[in-house]
Amino acid sequence: MAAAPPPATTKFPYEKYEIRNRSPNPKTTALLVIDMQNYFSSMANPILPAITTTIHLCKLANIPVIFTRHRHKPGDDGGVLGEWWFGELIVDGTPASQLIPEVAAAAEEEAKSAVEKETYSAFRKTGLEERLREMGVEEVIVTGVMTNLCCETSARDAFVRGFRVFFSTDATATSDDQLHQATLMNLAYGFAYLVDCNRLRQAFSL
Repeated sequence: MAAAPPPATTKFPYEKYEIRNRSPNPKTTALLVIDMQNYFSSMANPILPAITTTIHLCKLANIPVIFTRHRHKPGDDGGVLGEWWFGELIVDGTPASQLIPEVAAAAEEEAKSAVEKETYSAFRKTGLEERLREMGVEEVIVTGVMTNLCCETSARDAFVRGFRVFFSTDATATSDDQLHQATLMNLAYGFAYLVDCNRLRQAFSL
């Protein structure tokens, strides 16, 4: 008698938690491009094709694109964030603080008005929520770096503020794949619908 086939397994750990499926509504959605700066280039470079594609798809669908830029003023010790990272901060005005050229070029005008932040969440003391509300935005697509820090915190913060959250699996990155996968599992479980370039292309019929 032939042996029974092995049980089906998921390709990615987060797939077991993807029990909710939904596509973003272009009429009420904004794309958040989190901290794609030179400081993070080593982890950001591998996702440049996916993130520039996501920006392109959103622009074709008339979805507004909003960049964030993490920076600290010279002399700022960063408070508890600086303590956590041993004083290694992104100082405003330095090359490290600037957006990666390829990403900025994908949406030049939007890149000029990046939301400036000094902690993990793109919403804390930045006016981002008010900006989104004024635009009639009800949903956000989160992309950028780092998956498990600024992207995840911003996604969670958006959710608790009442925005529907879509989180990119291929246009986010961090320093370690285990951390990346852990965020995707947590967000799929309780905070966000997961998307990638292909899903967005299909959702927008592009």
